[in-house]
This record gives sequence, C-alpha cells and structure tokens, in this order.
Amino acid sequence: MCGIWALFGSDECLSVQVTSAMRIAHRGPDAFRFENVNGFTNCCFGFHRLAVIDQLYGMQPMRIKKFPFLWLCYNGEIYNHLALNKKFGFEPQTAVDGEVLLHLYDRFGIKKMATLLDGVFAFILLDTEKKKVFVGRDTYGVRPLFKLSTDDGFLALCSEAKGLTEITHAMTSPASIDPVLPGHFEEFDLKQNGKVSSVQMEEFHCCTDRPEHAVCDSLGTLPSGFDEETVKSNIRSLFENAVKKRLMAQRRIGCLLSGGLDSSLVAATLMKLAKEETLPYQIQTFSIGSEDSPDILAARKVAAHIGSEHHEVNFSAEEGIRAVEEVIFHLETYDITTVRASVGMFLVAKYIREQSDSVVIFSGEGADELTQGYLYFHKAPSPRASAEESVRLMKELYLFDALRADRTTAAHGLELRVPFLDHRLAAYFLSLPDDMKVPKHGVEKHLLRDSFRGQDLIPDEILWRRKEAFSDGVMSVKKSWYVCLQEHLEDMVNDDQMEKAPQTFPHNPPHTKEAFYFRQVFEQRFPGRAQWLPHYWLPRWTQSSDPSARTLAFYAPDKEEQ
Repeated sequence: MCGIWALFGSDECLSVQVTSAMRIAHRGPDAFRFENVNGFTNCCFGFHRLAVIDQLYGMQPMRIKKFPFLWLCYNGEIYNHLALNKKFGFEPQTAVDGEVLLHLYDRFGIKKMATLLDGVFAFILLDTEKKKVFVGRDTYGVRPLFKLSTDDGFLALCSEAKGLTEITHAMTSPASIDPVLPGHFEEFDLKQNGKVSSVQMEEFHCCTDRPEHAVCDSLGTLPSGFDEETVKSNIRSLFENAVKKRLMAQRRIGCLLSGGLDSSLVAATLMKLAKEETLPYQIQTFSIGSEDSPDILAARKVAAHIGSEHHEVNFSAEEGIRAVEEVIFHLETYDITTVRASVGMFLVAKYIREQSDSVVIFSGEGADELTQGYLYFHKAPSPRASAEESVRLMKELYLFDALRADRTTAAHGLELRVPFLDHRLAAYFLSLPDDMKVPKHGVEKHLLRDSFRGQDLIPDEILWRRKEAFSDGVMSVKKSWYVCLQEHLEDMVNDDQMEKAPQTFPHNPPHTKEAFYFRQVFEQRFPGRAQWLPHYWLPRWTQSSDPSARTLAFYAPDKEEQ
C-alpha cells in the first residue's frame, strides 16, 4: 500500500503543486519522495511509501540501470513476480516485486505486461525514450487511481481524488477528476513541453476471462468438468492458493474477522498456511462491535477454533457517529451503505495501527459479489439473472466495497489483501453453470459453504451462518448501527431541507435525512464532485429503498442471535 502522484505538463510551479501530494500522506507513512523528470522540468512524481517488500530498494519512482529511460510509480503487489522472472529469464536488480513491470514492458509492450500481472496494482509508467506515458489499474480496482486532464494536455494522477482537487492550472473551466477504469490501461504521447495527448484506452482483462498469467501459477492445471465434487475441490484449491500467494510480506500479517463466512474462511486458511510456512509470529485477528453484537460473538468462536491472537475493539454508536465526517473525507463518496459499513472498518483499522504491529491485513471483501452472497439474490427471477448481477457487482466493486476496504485501511497506513478477488479464483467461479451458484435450501452462497463442509476449517455454525451486513452486525439485533445513526441525524436535517433535496442535489438526490447529511458532508469537502458516485448501491428485485439487509422482507436473524 502506497500513495502515488504525478504531474505532466504543469503550468504552475511544482513546489506549489506538491502540497497536493501531501493530502495522501496517510497511504505511505514510512517515507516520501518528490522527483522531477530529467529533461521535462514541468513533469514530476510524488511517492508516499509503506515499506512491505525490499525496504532498502523500494523507494519510487523506480529506475534501474538496465532501463534508464523508464520511470515507474506503482501502488500494489505483484504476487507472481518471481515466477515471471524465472519464466522469461529476467535478471532483477532489486527484490521489489514491481520491478518486473519494467522488464515485461521492455520485452512485450504495455498490454501484455498488464495481462501477465497477478496481483493488485495501479501504475504510472513513463518511457522518456519513446516519449510515452502509460497508466493502468488491476481488474477489480482494488488499488485506486484517479486522473485529472485538461484540453491543453495537462495530466495529473493520484491514488486518491483528494490529491487532485487543489491542483492549479490555467484552464477555462474546472477539469473533471475521474477514476482510471479497472482492468484498463491508457496510453499517452508525451510532448517535449511535458504536455500529453491520449492515444488509446484499452481493456486488458475482464473478470469473466481466465487470466493469461494463469500459465505462471504454481497451482497448475485444474481438473475439468462440472460435477459437484470436482468443482468444490477446485474452489478449495483456488482459494487456498489465493491466500498463500498473498503471504508475500516482510511486515507482520493480520486479518479482519467479523465472524461472517467470508472473513472466517480467510482467517482460518491464513492460520493454517502460516503454520505450514512457519511464520515467526502468531496471526492476529481483529473484530469490532458492541459487547452483545452478533459479529463479536461469532468472531470470538472462530478465533477460539483457529487459535489466533484475537483482539476485540469495542464499538459504540456515539463513537461511530463522531467518526462519520472523517470517514466520508477518506472515502470520497456519499453512498449510504458504503459510509455506514466504513465506520466500523475505519475504527478497527485505527486500533490496528495504534495498538498492534500488524501492517498487512487480510479481509473477506469481494466474496458477496462473487458468490451471490447478498440476501436479495434469494429474489432473483432466474439463475441467469443472478449470474449477470454477480458480474455487474464485480465490475462495480471499485465504486463500493473495494473503495471502502482500501480507503478505511489506507487512512491508517495499512495494506489490505483480499483473496476472494484473486483473478483465477474469481474467473473460475464466474465460469460455473448458473444454477450451481444460486442460493439453495434458503441459504445464500451455498456452493461456497458446501465446498468447505467437513473440512473443520471453521465451526459449522459459522459455515452456515446467515449473511449480516457489516453495518448491521456490529450492533445488537435489537437495534442496528444504521438505526442508531438515523435517529441521531433526525434533528440535524429539517423537513424543509428534505423537501428541497431534489433541487439542492439534482444528481443522486437523497431520500432520507441520513443520506442528506452524508451528501452535505461530502459537498463541504468535495464541492461539485457528486458525479464521482454514478448511483447509490441498492438491492435488486425488491421494493426496499434502504441498502440494509435488515430492511428486506425476507430477513430474519439467526435464532441464537435473537
């Protein structure tokens, strides 16, 4: 996890512009570098480092003797860098995983380089010999990247949009700030004056396609066929492989543990592999909630079962309410369910940073989208509709859950790892027949649960525990966190404001006082940037206007949680 920032063709003094780079300093608390580009005095890179791999040579922009004309700034982890070096005979000059991008680009060009990367990444690659700039982002947008561009060829890039909002440049109208699309790269021609012109933007990987880098995967070829036992065995193998490759770190590894299915499978597999790899420390797990919350009680059972060093962070509605404004600033969104769910994750990340030495944090994000885990999938009109909805959710992760997971942890200088968003695991699961993936016997994510039946990885009661939204499960069943939040905000927004909401906020007008308040805070921090959120996250195939699972007609808490 790092923060990257770059300017090409700035009209303003770079020493003034660099203050914008400091707005993402939280992403890399270990070191900062600002560097001009030789021969292009109005181009520069800024880099905030969180040192996880090769602490001696990991500073950026990365340059090596073999390719003095290449400059690389990237945020992410390339899990197959050793396999790529071996397969293609590269001779790396450092132990930094990202160095392989330079060798791949030189050998194969930008598109094949991107397709061969197994990992999460956002990169800015400058080739001063060919006068090219390339930017790109991983398949699901696990690592963020935003761009600001103007008609006269000025280009600014940053890990978070807040690092671009105060950039100054001579322009007739405010420039838009947009996310670099996941699974895409964009190519720019670099002119001698430092300005750029876009040449092409192309998709290099879609979530439904088997990744090209699978040929370099240590797991090898999987058994073919869709008989149930083969599929379940393949899911277990791919999932364990996804966790194993993410053990790559020189800092302590921990895991978020909500007590739900997804984080429990991640934590249990992580514990199993840590013992096999003989890591020199015990894995720490972290949960957050009120004393009697379903999540706290379930996480406690899992931690006892797997033998982790477990930490519980007490969560009160008052503490959550106090954090909302800071959370919205870090998120750069006003989406209702994203803000609600982010508060708990933000506070547990704060605890991890202040009270532990874990830096690399595993989590279960992506599983609900991939394995049809949301309760509204019970209402899907057909297996085909469910499969299409799953793909839609995967493609929008960068706007919602992947955004939440990145910003809440990066706010406290932590690096997040998400095994369920492994390219090969996800592509395999999405390729399965539609009717295999739908909820069965009244249970969502049935195929995933059934794949781990009888493995004793986690307790059976957790393996079959009903889905709880993170924003619901951190408080008691009697009163959800979102209800506490709504009650508090009732007096902070008046009825007259609500009546005028469609005129005040024509794009995504808020329909509740809670949504109005989130939008108000967002507009104070990021005025005129409402378009960053194209639409609210809401369940499909229901009449619900609230994203909480507990508002759905078919929600019922597990008996032991009532």
